[in-house]
Amino acid sequence: MTTELRVLHEAEWDRWYDNLELAFGGVPEAPEERGLWRELTEPGRSVGVWDGAEAVGTTGAFSFRLCVPGGELVPAAGVTMVSVRPTHRRRGVLRSMMRRQLDDLRAGGEPLAVLTASEPDIYGRFGYAVATYRMSVRIDTTRTRIAVPPATDDPSASQEVRLRLSEPGAARAVCEEVYARRVTTRPGMLARQPGWDAVPLLDPPAKRAGGSPLQCVLAEADGAVVGYARYAVRPAWEAGGPGGTVVLRDLEALTPAARAELWRYLFALDLTAWVEAENLPVDDPLLHLVTDVRRCHAAVADHLHVRLVDVGAALAARRYRAPVDVVLEVTDAFCPWNAGRWRLTGDAKGAVCAPTRDAPDLALSVRELAAAYLGGTSLAGLAAAGRVRELREGALEEASVAFGSAVAPWLPHGF
Repeated sequence: MTTELRVLHEAEWDRWYDNLELAFGGVPEAPEERGLWRELTEPGRSVGVWDGAEAVGTTGAFSFRLCVPGGELVPAAGVTMVSVRPTHRRRGVLRSMMRRQLDDLRAGGEPLAVLTASEPDIYGRFGYAVATYRMSVRIDTTRTRIAVPPATDDPSASQEVRLRLSEPGAARAVCEEVYARRVTTRPGMLARQPGWDAVPLLDPPAKRAGGSPLQCVLAEADGAVVGYARYAVRPAWEAGGPGGTVVLRDLEALTPAARAELWRYLFALDLTAWVEAENLPVDDPLLHLVTDVRRCHAAVADHLHVRLVDVGAALAARRYRAPVDVVLEVTDAFCPWNAGRWRLTGDAKGAVCAPTRDAPDLALSVRELAAAYLGGTSLAGLAAAGRVRELREGALEEASVAFGSAVAPWLPHGF
């Protein structure tokens, strides 16, 4: 095979992206969707493998800042648009792109790489591991309701919340202000870079599956927007009457009262009997507001996969729930610069992580560190699966508590 791996030139974008569409089934995207991803593509951070004039492999990276435990926003490469032409599979194309990409990220000083995987089994061999999960729900709103705690529902105890419908584009700026205030409250969230506020508004008619155009409701208190929900309604009629579905795109709120009012609104929309959402945190407050959690039909799936490009810099960038002083024996076959012993010392105020020759306390691979990095996966749980070995008594509990997060990490949208 004679192929060339090189950085993407803007003039090649259409052929490069055509290969991506082919790898994902060959169904052309709507013009507005394709156009948005063209605008967001960073050519200098994208590579292609070419066989003559044909693109046979693609991958790119977005310049993100990822919230990590402690609220810091850490540079992270959002790995995206990964594809290999069917005729060129099993020939090392993907491996060559992953090799080039991680080498470039290391040279550029980015400590983290993140991605969402169409097939999770693919990326483990390159050091990625699942670090966040998403919860989907399908709620029977005829058999459960929102039960708001009295203190939350009492206007005298908090600001009264009023709801107002708005055209999604007109509300774009105020919704982004709410989102920006939420980013540092939960690990896994992305600080949206310029242009990314268009992603939640992407609404090609071909993907509505019989639903309405995107709608938006704002929650306001004392004249300020304190929450929003963006959704569509998919009408349906059954023998017993209306059975439409509210399809929630996203919901953010700055106060419990605003959150409760938004959910109550979605549950009570006329001519509907269901609320669906594909991407909620696994500890979403909704689970504590419904009167019958079984009627939510909740399911959990993997979402954000994390790769520590630089173990020392990545571990030093986050904060820890409890004081920790532990020596980690790390293996990393794909990025050998991470392999070896690292002493991590940190607490809620900061951390230091540096190479050491001291005796190790825990032994694990870079994948286990990635899984635990955002605080959603316990090192103790990984040890129970045989993926972490305790070499000093007490070190596992110390590290497990320290790596934890008060809230479940969560990725708000794909890329």
